[in-house]
Amino acid sequence: MKNPRLGLLATKVGMTQIFNDDGVRIPVTVLQVEKNTVVQKKTVATDGYVALQVGSGTIREKLVNQPERGHFKKHNVAPTRHLVEFRVDEATAGKFNTGDEVTLGLLEAGKSVDVSATSKGRGTAGVMKRHHMSGFRATHGTHEYFRHGGSIGCRATPGKVHPGKRMAGRMGNERVTVLNCAVVKLDTDKGLIFLRGAVPGPNGGFVEVLPSVHVARKGRALRAEAQIMSKNPMKASKAGGGAAKGGKK
Repeated sequence: MKNPRLGLLATKVGMTQIFNDDGVRIPVTVLQVEKNTVVQKKTVATDGYVALQVGSGTIREKLVNQPERGHFKKHNVAPTRHLVEFRVDEATAGKFNTGDEVTLGLLEAGKSVDVSATSKGRGTAGVMKRHHMSGFRATHGTHEYFRHGGSIGCRATPGKVHPGKRMAGRMGNERVTVLNCAVVKLDTDKGLIFLRGAVPGPNGGFVEVLPSVHVARKGRALRAEAQIMSKNPMKASKAGGGAAKGGKK
């Protein structure tokens, strides 16, 4: 498998803002990481591949079905609400055993992560909301056609509507992965992750967080913002005025 890596299971708390040392306001999404437990360790000898099955969240045993209950009992682990399998390399798998905890030490502030979650369901939506089409002109002679998608045909050849044609339909409620989200801050005591920008899904939604294989884009972007936004406009204008006067002299 390409880029095998171990991740964390978290819950989306919501969005807020924090300020860095330069006084720049950063919009962040807060994720709550509960105890992540290794439920099963898969190896090439027993399963044909290497992976770690990680569980998170508490749930009453009464609410777990019989097959899952037997699975947790077999590995001597308490039932968890969420169960996700991460493909890893043998070196990473060798560091963990069944029942071990995966901590926030897996991540690092200033690095980036890939976040996967189920987006909010918007129901059946038209082409203007779903695909950002402009709609028809609302001028003289147009009747009940303002938000239509227009023609979908393809003439006599091939005489069909091509698969994937942008039309009205279900919007949202699908797995979405956001790549290269910068980790602005980590609170290991409270189990909180502060990610720059938005994360798919509603507040309270289930989120998978994996260390990104991309280069973190935090540094250059935030430094540029700091140089622009941390300046006091009044001081900048006075400095510019002084420079102008000096130039005239």
